[in-house]
Amino acid sequence: MSHTDSRDPSQLRSARWFQPDDLRSFGHRSRLKGMGVDDADYRDKPIIGILNTWSDLNTCHSHFPQRVEEVKRGVLQAGGYPVEIPVVSLGEMLMKPTTMLYRNLLAMETEEVLRCHPLDGAVLMGGCDKTVPALLMGAFSADIPSIFLPAGPMLKARWKDKTLGSGSDAWKYWDLRRAGELPDCDWRTIENCIARSAGTCMTMGTASTMACIAEAMGMTLPMASSIPSVVSEHSRLAVQTGRRAVEMAWEKLAPSRIITQASMINAIITQLTIGGSTNAIVHIIAMAGRAGCKVTLDDFDHWSSRVPVLADLRPAGRFLMEDFYNAGGLGALLNRLVDLIDTSCMTVSGTALGQQIASAEVIDNEVIRPRDNPLSESGGTYVLRGNLAPQGCVIKPVAAEPRLLKHRGIAQVFENYAELKAKINTPELPVTADSVIVLKSAGPLGAPGFPEWGMLPIPEKLLKAGVRDMVRISDARMSGTSYGTCVLHVSPESHVGGTLSLVQTGDEILLDVEARKIELLVSEPELERRRADWTPPEKIASRGYLAMFANHVTQAHEGCDFDFLVGRSPGSEPAIF
Repeated sequence: MSHTDSRDPSQLRSARWFQPDDLRSFGHRSRLKGMGVDDADYRDKPIIGILNTWSDLNTCHSHFPQRVEEVKRGVLQAGGYPVEIPVVSLGEMLMKPTTMLYRNLLAMETEEVLRCHPLDGAVLMGGCDKTVPALLMGAFSADIPSIFLPAGPMLKARWKDKTLGSGSDAWKYWDLRRAGELPDCDWRTIENCIARSAGTCMTMGTASTMACIAEAMGMTLPMASSIPSVVSEHSRLAVQTGRRAVEMAWEKLAPSRIITQASMINAIITQLTIGGSTNAIVHIIAMAGRAGCKVTLDDFDHWSSRVPVLADLRPAGRFLMEDFYNAGGLGALLNRLVDLIDTSCMTVSGTALGQQIASAEVIDNEVIRPRDNPLSESGGTYVLRGNLAPQGCVIKPVAAEPRLLKHRGIAQVFENYAELKAKINTPELPVTADSVIVLKSAGPLGAPGFPEWGMLPIPEKLLKAGVRDMVRISDARMSGTSYGTCVLHVSPESHVGGTLSLVQTGDEILLDVEARKIELLVSEPELERRRADWTPPEKIASRGYLAMFANHVTQAHEGCDFDFLVGRSPGSEPAIF
């Protein structure tokens, strides 16, 4: 029990709504009673908001109707009162142009929902890619005791004698089909079996990366990031999370006591050692800003050469999240990095991270590699700079063909995704295996929304010739399940006049990953001439959320949060009149 745990009901946040003997509190109580709620249900108890991102169009969260009931059971067992609050559901697979356009919308809603309701604590239910950072960003800003419940990865899938990983194998077999090496009947069979259950992608894509980061930052119970979505352990995790939320409310264990500069560095180290999604870089920077911490691309670059990749997980390695769970999960992996992480950081368990992982044991050294046999000595993610990306860009070397990590090639430029889609497979396209494919207008403003277009397709004529990887550069993001020599998040983006906007077909580009360098090999006078001729694009929207997004979103290297949302909710609690 925390030293701040007084168990005095008058000190609960919700008491401001319900305890006074006045007309306003009469209204609050009477309306609850109109729903059949009795005084004994909620009076003098922590009220726990369960923020549920379920919808019929969010495939990752299709098991949440059962999980929310289990969370409620845990809250009731611990003597709290659970209230379910639906918030916007960001289903990665079906929302267009990208859920990233709406991450900040869910973050705003989370913050305001937590702040304006009579809540003493919260369980944040998410998992699909952008729901994780959005819920956490909002919770960090609201600073009300909160605990995160990951959706969990789906079960391993099989096709014939092959183990399938969602996302990664979809790309692989699609390229085989385009190359004429996979029959349509096999492609349809793969479609039927690659997503085997409810839950997030079972590769180390963005969803699992962010779940691991949430656990490493101390925002989940132990092992939460890797428990498969539909096994009994996940149901028990939901109940345990509900119980713990009540204790956190009594203890007033808010995110400001958990999220520190050190815990953000733990998040960076985790993203690198699991070979995690490059998307996590943008989210970590944004989450740090909400918590009043400062994380930049330089922090990732500092740690990228020091942190070994120990998780042998697709798309960088061989195994899937179910294997990771059976091998010991994140706690076991972090136990191999205690000299790098800060083990003194507080967690939602009420104990330090070091205590939380102390008993975690690696069961399978193939899945969680020893320090003397890493998947890679470094290279989970590298940050590149140069005249093409003055504010930086990123690449995931462990997911690229080694021969391309130092490369000089001629650019084949596409001004936008529509042009890419229309022309990439035309037989007359002047590309070779050494060409550098460049896509513009795919950043936060250019798309808009910063979509996952960064794993640019390889031209069919090259696929049929056996080419499986090329250097590809864009201001887009890439699915965490993707792979290849893809340079991403070029900043500033082309839409705002970054150097990427000046690249022309026929220009030469130098990529040197080890030297952290990316250069457009065009003279400065010629670049100045092109800048003078560049015309800013039209405004992307004049009304609604899209106009807000366009006016306030920051660039990739700044986390793509809204500039007016950085930090915690200002000042006092909402007035109750």
